[in-house]
Amino acid sequence: MNSKTTKTVLPAVAMTAVSMVLTLAVVMMWLGTAVPWPVALVVGLGIDGGWLATLAYERRLAAQGDHNRAVTAVGWCFGLLAAGVLVAHALTAEASAGAWLAVAWLPIAAKALWLVHSLWERTALTPDALGAIRGIQQEARDDAAVARARLRAHATTEETRLTAVTAAGARVARVQAETAQTLSRAWSTLKTTRDGEETGPALTSVTTPVTPGVTPRWELPVWGPTETVPTLTLDAAPVLSGEALDALVDQIRHSEVPALSYRETATRFRAAGHSASEVRLRAAWKRLAA
Repeated sequence: MNSKTTKTVLPAVAMTAVSMVLTLAVVMMWLGTAVPWPVALVVGLGIDGGWLATLAYERRLAAQGDHNRAVTAVGWCFGLLAAGVLVAHALTAEASAGAWLAVAWLPIAAKALWLVHSLWERTALTPDALGAIRGIQQEARDDAAVARARLRAHATTEETRLTAVTAAGARVARVQAETAQTLSRAWSTLKTTRDGEETGPALTSVTTPVTPGVTPRWELPVWGPTETVPTLTLDAAPVLSGEALDALVDQIRHSEVPALSYRETATRFRAAGHSASEVRLRAAWKRLAA
């Protein structure tokens, strides 16, 4: 019997012993005046002996892992009989009736303690099993702690990533806004310069030595998506003369109504396989447009 078993069995043994002594004493005092004392002693020992016999049989069955309801019922009957004897004596006693009623519950309490002890034995585990259970519980706690730490780390990482992405997006937006503002100011400057009164004479003085007899027409650059103009090498097509170039540009320019712009004309000119430098092609288009 280990120490843990002793914690449950000793109170039951002590309560049973006290109950048996009280039962025997009450029977001797109660019946001793009505019958000879040997008869009262036999009655008291019979009650206590029957109780002990059924208790011993219950403990034997419990040690074998068995249980008998009939034996248990008989044991409870002896306990109730002992309690009834104590209650009857308390009710008939002229003195100290309250004190005898206060101890009349001891046989029932003793049976209840034996019931608790039997339940403890049914659920008791070996030290190895308890150690395995503690290990499983500790492993479950460790896994839960690791899972919580992993979730917190993932949440922190995701928060850091979102913060970095947001900051990068904000920087890109600021750069785009600054770039758009710079382009807007540059566009405004170009437009103001183009519309100035001195712009035309200044541009004419610059382009006259390059394209004599052609009035320059300056346009602002296109701000937006552009189409790539295909270029041909000098060996891909013969070099056109000035008259042939003018005639070809005029034909392409007036192939649709209204007349095509320079960009569309140049695109169709080069797509047709003709070759001419950008300066000559633009000069021819301007001569015809003028």
